Amino acid sequence: ATMRLLGAEAMTRLFEFTPQELASTAWAFGTLNMHAPELFEAIALESEQRIGSFTPQNIANTAWAFATLDIPAPRLFDAIARESIKRIGRFKSQDIANAAWAFAIVGTADRGALVNAINARAAELGLAAFSGDERCQLHHFFIGVEACPPAELVVPIGLRDACREAMAHAMAASEPETESRQ
Repeated sequence: ATMRLLGAEAMTRLFEFTPQELASTAWAFGTLNMHAPELFEAIALESEQRIGSFTPQNIANTAWAFATLDIPAPRLFDAIARESIKRIGRFKSQDIANAAWAFAIVGTADRGALVNAINARAAELGLAAFSGDERCQLHHFFIGVEACPPAELVVPIGLRDACREAMAHAMAASEPETESRQ
């Protein structure tokens, strides 16, 4: 109930929010799996207009929240994609992983350029920059890319394999242990 009240209050003041506050509001609702369609519609409109002021982390967190809650916002995601492509060199590993995962879930009109930008930045950062969870997020992204790749894309084999291995490890760790009965 508290989050619903906060969401209702936030909707009346989103125009006053900084990009950080917009992204953090979306992230908080996504983290709590709290669906608030009217709030997210308002956040999408406000964020789309100010996406150029968002940091890479704000961009990635906003995309992640919308994808996590499966809230369609094609115009926002197209704006996020355009801004991500422009500033991909400033994205850190977590920003790349969150944005890549979000776009694997939601997609975008400018897919080819975005895929190439994310792939190039991931390769530039190198395998060691990504945690196991981040590699799992990239694995989701690479699955989508491999299913329908842009013609010019070449995913570095070491990175792709490490992401696949991280996902397999995460899946094995989440399976319940079975007791052997004799």
